Amino acid sequence: MNDKSLRDLRRPSRPVSGKPPKITFPCRYPLKVVGDAAEDFAAVVCQIVSRHDPEFDAAAMQVVDSRNGRFQSVRLTILATGEAQLQALFVELKATGRVHMVV
Repeated sequence: MNDKSLRDLRRPSRPVSGKPPKITFPCRYPLKVVGDAAEDFAAVVCQIVSRHDPEFDAAAMQVVDSRNGRFQSVRLTILATGEAQLQALFVELKATGRVHMVV
């Protein structure tokens, strides 16, 4: 193996521009919503997401409990139509007071 085939892991392979990557809308957009574990947490997330994506398939949603059972993450995919839709969705999820993070 020659030296040119090795990559220095301390340096990014591409220059970091400081800007997030561009998203081409419409697209399938995966989300992970994390909040305190509760019986109705997934249902609350589902209601909110359905308002922002009427074609949302709740059957494809996955609920994963944290190791100690204190938190839940709801993993889902929506049809994102634009930045305004995503921003409104994030704001409504955070406004519940039950959502800690949306990734």
